[in-house]
Amino acid sequence: MVVGHSQGEIAGAVVAGALSLEDGARVVALRSRAVAAGLSGHGGMAVVRAPAGEAGRIIGDLRDVVSVAAVNGPATTVVSGTPEGLDALEARCGQEGVRFRRVAVDYASHSAQVDALQEQILEDLAPIRAGRAEVPFFSTVTGSWLGEEALDAAYWMRNLRRPVRFAEAVRALAAEGFGAFVECSPHPVLTADVEQTLEAAGQDAVVVGSLLRDDGGRRRLLHSLGEAFVRGVPVDWAQAFAGSGARRVDLPTYAFQRAHYWLDADTGTLDVSAAGLTPARHPLLGAAVRTADGSALVLTGRIAEATHGWLYDHTVGGLAVLPGTALLELAVQAGDRYGTPHIDELVLHTPMALPGPGGAADLQLTVTPSGEPGRATATIHARPADDGPAADDGPADDVDSGAPWTHHATATLTATPATPAT
Repeated sequence: MVVGHSQGEIAGAVVAGALSLEDGARVVALRSRAVAAGLSGHGGMAVVRAPAGEAGRIIGDLRDVVSVAAVNGPATTVVSGTPEGLDALEARCGQEGVRFRRVAVDYASHSAQVDALQEQILEDLAPIRAGRAEVPFFSTVTGSWLGEEALDAAYWMRNLRRPVRFAEAVRALAAEGFGAFVECSPHPVLTADVEQTLEAAGQDAVVVGSLLRDDGGRRRLLHSLGEAFVRGVPVDWAQAFAGSGARRVDLPTYAFQRAHYWLDADTGTLDVSAAGLTPARHPLLGAAVRTADGSALVLTGRIAEATHGWLYDHTVGGLAVLPGTALLELAVQAGDRYGTPHIDELVLHTPMALPGPGGAADLQLTVTPSGEPGRATATIHARPADDGPAADDGPADDVDSGAPWTHHATATLTATPATPAT
């Protein structure tokens, strides 16, 4: 269907088939000539960023010289009137903190000033021959569907004189199930108002423009068609590219096609419950255990490129380093499990370089109570892992190579959030 705004209704009537192109041009040219001769220099128009009712209240006793010309949206009202009346209204809007912006015209469409042009416009437009719209046409003059009423000279006089009921039209169309609005114009000035009108009415619809100022070529039009298409509006692409020599091609392959990129749901951790430990069920941690008196908590894990390849995207000077946010996440996990879920402070001591190909690193988090109630301290250590066999003549626990642990971070944990300083 087609809906137009003020003079845009003329273009809409041509698109809908209710006016021939020649008659549409006649309405534009002769009516504009009458406005220029009879109204130019005697008025103006402005946009008031307020609902129509609020704009009417501010106009108040200025209504003899200023009137509502168009209601574009729930917070956008266009007014027209004498230069002196608009000056007074601008001052009132400034006092009330309401945005007021002049429109670059020197006449007052959709106001009582238009009445002086009635005889001239009816005479100039008498020759037009309006027909029935082939595409449904919703009038912003009457706020209803165009039925048997002809878009004759009298209609185009009312179109220039009466307020533009645009927001009302958008609400009515959305209520009838229209779910896509395309503003066909050299620059979108109404799309934001359409979106706000739909939002206020609780309706969900696609709203797109067509061209942009200083960007009105074929490329922009196709881009806008693409915006509509990806939001569910059907587009006849064969027609859109007709005569251009364009042809269909295969899309390039996805950057990660046939290569695993996302985290594994299961990193292959073993069931540690048989060793008297609690599974940690965390991408970086494998097991957890509390000391017998419940005063301390130990969490352990292992990092390797084979199981944590996504960590290796973070490099510093060409070296893969565990991000500081990962150390923060470990501290949060430790606090959550210990009952002190808030981080009061995290001190990073030593960056943790990730192990190279084939290597692994063991993690150990220890949480112990501090001297104050509801507070605890978590320390994060790591060291190179060694899964090699024990020497034949060495003790059984030689499987632990004795590689030193490196202290990477210390977190102060609290049971309640810290109170901001005042």
